Amino acid sequence: MNWITYLKPAVIFISVIIAGLIIRKILFLYLKKITEKTETNIDDIVTEAIKNPFMLWCVIIGISVTIKTMPVADKTVILADKILISLWIISFTLVVAKIIGGVINIYITGKEGAMQMPSLTQNVARWAVIIVGFLILLEKLGISIAPIITALGVGGLAVALALQDTLSNLFAGFHITLSKQIKVGDYIKLEGGQEGYVFDIGWRNTEIRELSNNIIMIPNSKLSQTIVTNYYIPEKDSAILIEVGVDYSSDLEKVENVTVEVAKDVLKTVAGGAQNFEPFIRYHTFSNSSINFSVILRGKEFTDKFLITHEFIKRLKVKYDKENITIPFPITTVHLAK
Repeated sequence: MNWITYLKPAVIFISVIIAGLIIRKILFLYLKKITEKTETNIDDIVTEAIKNPFMLWCVIIGISVTIKTMPVADKTVILADKILISLWIISFTLVVAKIIGGVINIYITGKEGAMQMPSLTQNVARWAVIIVGFLILLEKLGISIAPIITALGVGGLAVALALQDTLSNLFAGFHITLSKQIKVGDYIKLEGGQEGYVFDIGWRNTEIRELSNNIIMIPNSKLSQTIVTNYYIPEKDSAILIEVGVDYSSDLEKVENVTVEVAKDVLKTVAGGAQNFEPFIRYHTFSNSSINFSVILRGKEFTDKFLITHEFIKRLKVKYDKENITIPFPITTVHLAK
């Protein structure tokens, strides 16, 4: 058997690969033009998912066609077909897992590609698709999956009884994720006083990163039962209340005008300030040594309050000194009976 025998299969294989390269270039240029015109990112996710394995599929088709033109034994052809089918199913399963992960990410975060999806959702979506793909692969290879499904059912019942606490956290994690009341990236405060950014929602714990950069790990079942303040719902914008007191001899109208002027300047010039918000004050208390009021400003998110408060206090002190407005020391008047 000389080299001429393999010339035709080689030409066929090379032709299929070249055709695949040409089709890939034309197809994805066309898909890019279409996806740029759409508002959703789902078509981008699908295009990106099939872009890399496309040439692998062309190679599989090329090998499959080439083998059928070669003088090889039937057993070899059957074995090659099984290997190629396995590669096809595995690659297609990974593509579907990536697409489903991207679509679920859009659904859970509410913003396409804006935030990281919780690892719980990533892992469950990935493994669900992989398991289905594995069962399909076994079926195509002629292996009966009925005993496997039966064993999984019986084993699953035993595992469920043994891992009640773990499953409780798992399903609580699903509830937290699907309800969208707490999402990765949100700033939350718990009933016990712990607060920070939601770093991840896992199969057992939800991780919260404090501003000190420490990680708090809370079992999902406990998180679902505690009182949680989410500073990102319904909006990220957060009111900032600062308490101030002025002397009883102060002109309250002047105090209000000066204070609001400083507050406006802070919101316009300090990073994180809500520039379109009109700050205001509200007098509320005649205390022992001062008339107290609240200054209401607004930040773009909860953690912006620290810098805004810092700058406001500095600038307000300078402005009060310039306008002869006194912030009194605490004073207690004692009347002595004669």
